[in-house]
Amino acid sequence: MEYPTIDQCIGNTRLVKLQRMPGNTSNIILAKLEGDNPAGSVKDRPATSMIVNAQARGDIKPGDHLIEATSGNTGIALAMAAAMMGYQMTLIMPDSATIERKMAVRAYGAELIEVSAEQGMEGARDLAMHMQSKGLGVVLDQFNNTDNSLSHFQGTGPEIWRDTNGEVTHFVSSMGTTGTIMGVSAYLKSQKREVQIIGLQPEDGASIPGIRRWSPAYLPGIFDQKNIDQIIDISQKNAEHTMRRLAREEGIFCGASAGGAVFAALELSKTLENSVIVTIICDRGDRYLSSGVYA
Repeated sequence: MEYPTIDQCIGNTRLVKLQRMPGNTSNIILAKLEGDNPAGSVKDRPATSMIVNAQARGDIKPGDHLIEATSGNTGIALAMAAAMMGYQMTLIMPDSATIERKMAVRAYGAELIEVSAEQGMEGARDLAMHMQSKGLGVVLDQFNNTDNSLSHFQGTGPEIWRDTNGEVTHFVSSMGTTGTIMGVSAYLKSQKREVQIIGLQPEDGASIPGIRRWSPAYLPGIFDQKNIDQIIDISQKNAEHTMRRLAREEGIFCGASAGGAVFAALELSKTLENSVIVTIICDRGDRYLSSGVYA
C-alpha cells in the first residue's frame, strides 16, 4: 500500500460556504481553508514550490543553506519544507511578529534572525540580500520568485475552479507578497475572463499581519496590477472585527488578513446578486493568540 508523505498533504484544502455572516442574500460566499495545510497556512504552497523547482533546476541541492525574509507564514512554511527536504534555513523576521510564529520556525529547526519593527520587512529583505552577497546562503526571494505565483496557478486556482464547478464570479484576496492573487487571477481568467479579481491592502496607518502596502522600491516583482480588477483599502479595525466574527459566528478561526478578505467579500456582496464570491482564509488564529487580538 502507498502511504502519503507530508508534502503530498499540501493543497486541496476545503472550500466552505459561510452560513450566517452573509445575511439574506442571493449570493454565495465561499472561504478556502488554507489553515488546513500541514504548516498551517496558504504559504505551504509557494514555500514547497520554490524549493522543489529550484532543486529541479539545479540551483540548490539538499544540505545547502537557504535564507528568506518573512513576516511569519512564509517562514513557518519554509522551515517545514526545509526540514522535509534536507536544507538548512535562516529566516529574517521583524521582532513585532508574534511569539507563536517565532517559536514555530524554531520548532522546525530554522535559525531566526530578528530585525526591529522600525526596519520592518524592508529591512529584513535588505539583510537577506546582504547575507547572500556575503556567501552565507541562497535567498529564495518570494517577492520576485515566479515559483511563488506558479504554485497558485497550478494548485489554488484550479482547485477553486473545480470546487465551484466553474461558477466562481469574484475572487477576493489579501495582498502581501501577492503570489496568491497573481497565480489565482491568471488561472481563473484563463478559464473565464469575466471573473473579477479584488485585491486588499491595508489603509494608511493600519497594521494587519500578512497584508502590506509596499513602497514602489519594494513592490514585489511578481506583482502585475493589470491582473487585478479592483484594489480595496482595509482598516485594521474592520479586519480584526470580522476575524473575531468568523470564529464566533462561523466557527472559522483565522488571522486578521483573512478577516480583512471576508470583510471585503461581505461588502462586495451588498452590491451584487446571484454571484459566487471566493475568498482565502490564509491561516489559523492560534498563531495570533499572544497578541491579544482575540481577547
